Amino acid sequence: MDVRRTIGWNLRRLRVDRGLSQERLALEAEIDRSYVGRVERGRENVTVATLEALARVLSVNVSELFADVDSNGGRPPSLRSGRKRKVI
Repeated sequence: MDVRRTIGWNLRRLRVDRGLSQERLALEAEIDRSYVGRVERGRENVTVATLEALARVLSVNVSELFADVDSNGGRPPSLRSGRKRKVI
């Protein structure tokens, strides 16, 4: 797997683990939502500054975005669609 796809895979895995939508991640990292989608699909060459912004929002070290991917693990899952329920 090439580096762009590895970053995208790890970005999606970390984002879903934290329950963040692409829109929320993009908003907090101050980047465009469609850019996050392209990064997750491995279609963008990401700058170091963007990697730092994404890692900051995800509360991880930038190196975690480069972690080896277990190709037998399957694709990271999607978030459940729709709005989250309010906790009262």
